[in-house]
Amino acid sequence: MPNWTVSSPLGPLTLTETEGAITALVWGSGGGDDTPLLRGAARQLEAYFDGTLAAFDLPLYVPGSAFQQAVCAAMSAIPLGETRTYGDIAADLRAPAQAVGQACGSNPIPILIPCHRVLGASSLGGFSGVGGVETKVWLLRHEGAAGLLI
Repeated sequence: MPNWTVSSPLGPLTLTETEGAITALVWGSGGGDDTPLLRGAARQLEAYFDGTLAAFDLPLYVPGSAFQQAVCAAMSAIPLGETRTYGDIAADLRAPAQAVGQACGSNPIPILIPCHRVLGASSLGGFSGVGGVETKVWLLRHEGAAGLLI
């Protein structure tokens, strides 16, 4: 599977492409394969971190159950600068909030699928990327959702 590493304010991020779709984003260096999709994804990530991109336009594929895919679709629908709670998504999907939280935590394509925009009812919730909640806070501030953190 081709991989491409992008420099970011959060450290190196490695994208993985499988059969014409982005299937993973992980923290750390890991690749330099040159494909049009990976180059385009790198450009979009750079524009996002520069503050000039509000929504990603990339083919994404989440391997997993129909429920995992539904949670990822719900997260992808949250606009830049906005947040929802695990309970909001759970109500929409008619599922327990804990199951939504577990699906968010196993999101294979963080940032591109914005699991950081999903919060607990009375807390920030978790974040599975490197840096944990501090990275989640950084992303929310970067997106202009910091008002809820003050």
